[in-house]
Amino acid sequence: MQTEERHWYADGLDPEELAFQRLYGPWRPASPEQAREVFAGYAGDWWIAGGWAIEAFTGVPRPHEDIDVSLWRRDVEKLRVHLKGRYHLWSNDGGRLLPLTDERPEQPESADQIWLRRHALAPWEFDLVLNPDRDGRWVFRRDPSLDYALDEITWVAPDGLRYVTPEMALAYKARLARPKDEQDLAACLPLLTTARRTWLGDMVDRLHPGHRWLERIRAA
Repeated sequence: MQTEERHWYADGLDPEELAFQRLYGPWRPASPEQAREVFAGYAGDWWIAGGWAIEAFTGVPRPHEDIDVSLWRRDVEKLRVHLKGRYHLWSNDGGRLLPLTDERPEQPESADQIWLRRHALAPWEFDLVLNPDRDGRWVFRRDPSLDYALDEITWVAPDGLRYVTPEMALAYKARLARPKDEQDLAACLPLLTTARRTWLGDMVDRLHPGHRWLERIRAA
């Protein structure tokens, strides 16, 4: 009988992250290169958001707890077919997990995330974010009245992978503004063009009037 790999909690987790993993199971963060391998041959669009998107733009490394891979909500069945036999897919609906199986393949309408792991004893590896579209255009989940062509809000880096633009990644990060988000903002601001800084400032002001980042963005 084949022995399944077991994975325990990483050393050095802060108390909040350790409590989270004790509830849901351990995570083993994947990298963009691992995402490339997993999504090789995938029939739909996919792109990387979050902190890895910032690092791809700035070249400034920092530790990453996970990788945020995004794809179209309409392509969940394509994803299931692509990963069948390699990963188990679990819908994450505000912390409530539900496996997507052949018997129940439908992603709940209220769930915007899918977690991936290889089996029940394995760590979680990917946190997939499902993005809605409007006539093929990327809908901004923070403000669904806004939509963009995918090429407007993503770019292809020298490594050949598609990432969310840094200003869009920071617009998402502004809501929580955690220490790692502050670090990403500091790394990005000196590298953004005037047009990108203006867009970011206007978007943060639209989403979070009076946000503490606004002065820094506009003074950069």
